[in-house]
Amino acid sequence: MKVGMSLTAWVLRQQSQHPGARGELSTLLLHIALAARMVAQQVAEAPLRGLIGKFGKQNVQGEEQAKLDVVADEVFLEAMMASDVVSALVSEEREDPAYMPEDWGRAHYTVFYDPLDGSSNIDVNVTIGSIFGIYRHRPTDRGRLEDLLRPGRDQIAAGYVMYGSSTLLVLCTEDSGVQGFTLAPGTGEFFLTDADMTMPKMGTCYSVNGSRTPFWDDTTRRVVESFRDGQVQGPKRTERYIGSLIADFHRTLLKGGIFMYPGEVQKPEGKLRLLYEAAPLAMIAERAGGGAHDGKMRILDKVGEKLHERTPLFIGSRIDVEESQRVLAEG
Repeated sequence: MKVGMSLTAWVLRQQSQHPGARGELSTLLLHIALAARMVAQQVAEAPLRGLIGKFGKQNVQGEEQAKLDVVADEVFLEAMMASDVVSALVSEEREDPAYMPEDWGRAHYTVFYDPLDGSSNIDVNVTIGSIFGIYRHRPTDRGRLEDLLRPGRDQIAAGYVMYGSSTLLVLCTEDSGVQGFTLAPGTGEFFLTDADMTMPKMGTCYSVNGSRTPFWDDTTRRVVESFRDGQVQGPKRTERYIGSLIADFHRTLLKGGIFMYPGEVQKPEGKLRLLYEAAPLAMIAERAGGGAHDGKMRILDKVGEKLHERTPLFIGSRIDVEESQRVLAEG
């Protein structure tokens, strides 16, 4: 096995670059990695443990929960609580934030997370993942919703975990590039396999759910047709769509191109959640040299009005994202 720097060593090296650091963010990141390892094991053994299928309840989104949704949410919640540095946690699976005990003096962070994105793909063994974004907590008035609603540009770290043929943790902090760490199952440790990941300035494919075409307005159709027919800068693009946000975004990160999940005439707000899906991925995209917008504005500048707010998303290579903005502006 080719062994690179471990995630633990990388986190400690980042910490050493800040002489005044107290190791709190390092602790949180390592606890997130612990949760990822535990969820990866659950995903791998789901058919054997009877974790395939639906749980029989709906989450706050009105979506039927998969059994693994519930398991992954508990794993991430408990791991981050155990870090002793988190003040508030906001999960896709929970209507309200989870606040840590008042007397945890080092609880300086707020985490937004989607514990298991793409859970509808679990039963057919398609790549799924977890997404998270970390903010410094604002302790103005514990429990105030407005203290949790922040623009994505305030994130100090963001990442996602892919559970597929291998388990990959992709991570960036406010002063690092985008790093990819692959889990070595025999050791239980993540190792750096994709250092300083960058997104090509332009891609050769686009990713969108074409079956939703009848529900889009004319401008949205024009954007997709522009990539398909070669009416934007660069060559005609080939459509590639998996139907799992993490898998589609990761391909875009590595190969370039654009992923689009636009709003619809009857659902202009789109489907993806701003704070724990779009914003963390937008931070990663921008740090890798790409971009992300909602059709009108930069994703990282958006401030949600509610915890589970949805947003359209256009994310990917810089030139492709700019071309989508241009076509949308032309109407």
